[in-house]
Amino acid sequence: MGVERGQGYVVRAVREEEWGDVKRLRLDALRDPVAHLAFLETYEDAAAKPDAFWQERAAQGRGVRQFIAEAPGGEWAGSVTVLVEEAGGTDWAGNAVERQQGHVVGVFVRPEHRGNGLIQELLDAGVAWAWEQEAERVRLFVHADNPRAQGAYLRAGFEPTGLVVSFSKNEDERELEFALDR
Repeated sequence: MGVERGQGYVVRAVREEEWGDVKRLRLDALRDPVAHLAFLETYEDAAAKPDAFWQERAAQGRGVRQFIAEAPGGEWAGSVTVLVEEAGGTDWAGNAVERQQGHVVGVFVRPEHRGNGLIQELLDAGVAWAWEQEAERVRLFVHADNPRAQGAYLRAGFEPTGLVVSFSKNEDERELEFALDR
């Protein structure tokens, strides 16, 4: 079950049988005008993935949880996914993970649901789950040219760590790490 939040939204974890909705929301997110700043895949790449990919994604194995915000009419208004990175392991970029941490990815709120605090509700759910997984901090990366997202993360309590990475060969594509310590 989810928790009803302000304005009638219910924030809850995705259920395995909702893989079709997971796919639809991700494809909608990748159509957003700033998707190229927020996501590391294109609409075309995601749309070409087989149903088995989306079914596995919705099944959410150990160490991953996707939360959605369901509007009063049942529409999925937004989503946040948190991955647990284990101390002693390596992260997606091959860097050593020094302490157990949550990694927020796939943040999206539909344009018509923005500006009402919903992103905070989604982040709160994801961070609370990371704390339950014994994370010592929660981090995320945000594009240097995405001030709207940076502002949302700052309001949610995340702070820039000073780490800057590039996910592509283009050094102008800089991502800033923000983190929230326990």
